[in-house]
Amino acid sequence: MDFYSCIETLKSQPTWILLFSSLGILSLLRFSFSFLKWVFVTFLRPAKNLKSYGSWAIVTGPTDGIGKSFAFQLARKGLNLVLVGRNPDKLKEVSNAIQAKFSKTQIKSVVVDFSGDLTDGIQRIKDAIEGLDVGILINNVGVSYPYARFFHEVDEDLLKNLIKVNVEGTTKVTQAVLPGMLRKKKGAIVNIGSGAAIVIPSDPLYAVYAATKAYIDQFSRCLYVEYKKSGIDVQCQVPLYVATKMASIRRSSFLVPSTDAYARAALRWVGYEPRCTPYWPHSVMWCLACQLPEAAIDAWRLGFCLGIRKRGQLKDSRKKE
Repeated sequence: MDFYSCIETLKSQPTWILLFSSLGILSLLRFSFSFLKWVFVTFLRPAKNLKSYGSWAIVTGPTDGIGKSFAFQLARKGLNLVLVGRNPDKLKEVSNAIQAKFSKTQIKSVVVDFSGDLTDGIQRIKDAIEGLDVGILINNVGVSYPYARFFHEVDEDLLKNLIKVNVEGTTKVTQAVLPGMLRKKKGAIVNIGSGAAIVIPSDPLYAVYAATKAYIDQFSRCLYVEYKKSGIDVQCQVPLYVATKMASIRRSSFLVPSTDAYARAALRWVGYEPRCTPYWPHSVMWCLACQLPEAAIDAWRLGFCLGIRKRGQLKDSRKKE
């Protein structure tokens, strides 16, 4: 059948068949475009030269987990570091470990307790970065629940720390660093969010934690729009489970990366989209989750978190014996 015969055959079809055929073709084209775009940005798009933002990077919460891996990966890229954490001994330990591996890396440590009065701590950060060419800020510091619990079981200290560290800490550090980036008209700010706030429709038994991370997502998106024309790239990274103490996961796997694997993937995305999930298996899981009914995910997530709560309560009771 030649081309003209095909056209005549199509013309003879009822209108509703032509309509549905057109919609099917458009849907296929849209899916193909989305898939090809995902392949490109995930595997083929080159990472930006992070040193082009500036010679110094700030990392909050760098003594463990994702923050520590970010610090090592940034040093590997040739950046100098300002490490901001609450434990001076751990800061020194991480600093020594980085310099033992990357001897040319300059490191400044700033002691800040994000759960306490931030006024002095933020001033110490401002003093430490005075005169430095700070190009990158990694807002990684954060706290979560010791284990899953209902909202009425969240005590005052935990409630205060969640809001103080996750919301106020990230906000005030950004406010302290941003003016320097504005003066030189370039910089990159990466805020670490959570799949608990974005990917899944709800995170029962972690309500306040999820809410603070939703704030981080919205905060980042607004700053992205506000400062994009000023040469500052603001991004919220949304990982799912990573093998960290906070997540209570010790062993990494294909779907649960190590902190080093996550940090390597994360740096490839800096300077691009305002929200991203850098570790590619996580982005596949996100896509699949979006296809499921919210009620089904809610039910699964509630059962999963109730199991975590039960194990946490059992551990607490053993400590009291």
